[in-house]
Amino acid sequence: MASEVLASDKGRVVEGADGDWFLNPFNPPLRLILVGAVHIAQPLARMGSLSGYDVTVVDPRTSFASAERFPDIHLLTDWPDEAMAALAPDARTAVVTLTHDPKLDDPALQAALHSPAFYIGALGSKKTHAARVARLTEAGIGEQDIARIHGPVGLAIGAKSPAEIAISIMAQITETLRK
Repeated sequence: MASEVLASDKGRVVEGADGDWFLNPFNPPLRLILVGAVHIAQPLARMGSLSGYDVTVVDPRTSFASAERFPDIHLLTDWPDEAMAALAPDARTAVVTLTHDPKLDDPALQAALHSPAFYIGALGSKKTHAARVARLTEAGIGEQDIARIHGPVGLAIGAKSPAEIAISIMAQITETLRK
C-alpha cells in the first residue's frame, strides 16, 4: 500500500492491521532533463515546468542554451556526459534527447540507460532511431536497456509543430509515470 501511495504522489487513507492510516507521501520533485536547446525544447521545457517538473536543459552550445530562449529554466552548458553525471538521474527523472547529434545525444542516453530514470526518450525518425540503436549496441549497451528508449519519442498523435511535438512527448512522459 505504501508503495502505491508513493507512486501516486497523493495522500490517502489505507487499511492497516491495527486500523486505518493516513499516508502522505513526501517525494522529491519530478525532474525533466532535456538534452539539446533546440526549437522543440522551448515549449517542452515550459510544459514540463507547468506539469510540476524541475526542468534542466543541457546543451554546450551557448548560442542555443541561453536565458533569452529559456527564461526561468535551469541551463547547463556542460557536455551531456558531464551534465548527466552531475545531475544523477533517479527514479523520478525523465530524460529526453533532442539534438539528433550523436556526440550530444548518445552520451546522454548511455548515462540515462545506466540510471533508474523512469522515462528515456530520443527525438528522431525510425531511421534515425535504428542508427542510434546500432551505435548504442556497438558501444556495449544491451538490447534490454536499449528497449527502455522511447524512440521515436512521443505519442503518435500526428504532431507537426514544435508545440504539438512537445505535447506528444509530455503526454508520453505522463503516461509512463502514471501507469
